[in-house]
Amino acid sequence: MRFHSSEFSVQSRRKMEIIDVTGKVSGIIERSGVRNGLVNLWVPHTTAAIAVNERDPDLWEDILSIMEKLVPVRGDYRHNAKYGWIPSEQNAHAHILNCLIKPSITIPIENGLMLLGTWQSILFIEMDGPQTRTVQVHVMGE
Repeated sequence: MRFHSSEFSVQSRRKMEIIDVTGKVSGIIERSGVRNGLVNLWVPHTTAAIAVNERDPDLWEDILSIMEKLVPVRGDYRHNAKYGWIPSEQNAHAHILNCLIKPSITIPIENGLMLLGTWQSILFIEMDGPQTRTVQVHVMGE
């Protein structure tokens, strides 16, 4: 059994943004030497998340638009009022969305490749940017 741990940075440019990180994860798996097993990705931030979905920037904008409708950036949140933040610094929406989307995913690896579907990619979801974030990657297997 092998275990390989690594991490990489993601730089967002907008308050809410989706960034494809599939290539970065593939490179880490290749360097790990694991041919069959699992890769787990963990985002150690309470205002960002990670998901698997289609690599389509138009879809990403749709997702962000729906997220904003479900949990508006500017809302009457106790968290924001508690800290007396100005509107541009409010981030309660991001904490709430993190609970809905989640900060980790696990993907099977077979023959050195992630078993992603034809249209699937790994998407880092920034909800309180712009910021530099970290994604931790743990590869386990043989």
